[in-house]
Amino acid sequence: MFRKVFVKAALLGTMVCGLCITSLMAQQEATFHSTIIGSNPHLIVAGVQSGGAPWTVRHGSASLNGEGQLHVDLKNLILTQLGTTGPVTSVSASLVCGGAGGVVVATTNAVPISTDGNAELEAQISTSSPCFAPIVLIRAAAFNGTPLPQPGPWIAATGFTGIAADSNQDDK
Repeated sequence: MFRKVFVKAALLGTMVCGLCITSLMAQQEATFHSTIIGSNPHLIVAGVQSGGAPWTVRHGSASLNGEGQLHVDLKNLILTQLGTTGPVTSVSASLVCGGAGGVVVATTNAVPISTDGNAELEAQISTSSPCFAPIVLIRAAAFNGTPLPQPGPWIAATGFTGIAADSNQDDK
């Protein structure tokens, strides 16, 4: 049931974000801004698998302007069961265009993440124009201090901060 509700919410969010971004791209200064939520296992976005355990984030935000300046701020992005980042010692951000079924168009360099899940990322990225239904994935970039050869699973992404219960009887 939760997965069905999550998929519905993610698709709705992707469509709403896409419409907003398309509208903004027509203006002089395009800007995307969204909250960041932790991931759950077994979810795929743009061909990228989520991490193998649930993650939570107390506060997270991502913004991208029309010139490709990306800013990500993470506070307490942690593994739910451990209360820390576990083996993840650095993260990177990937911009997806085309929603959950889209493609990764850019990935930043890695930045360190503290054991209590705090990180800040500033990067200049190339964006396709227009980038319909953008999603920013926060990805594991190093485990136990060893950088990965390419970005790993996503552990958080732009999206909703919560999901309201669906009144549809089929989901109950």
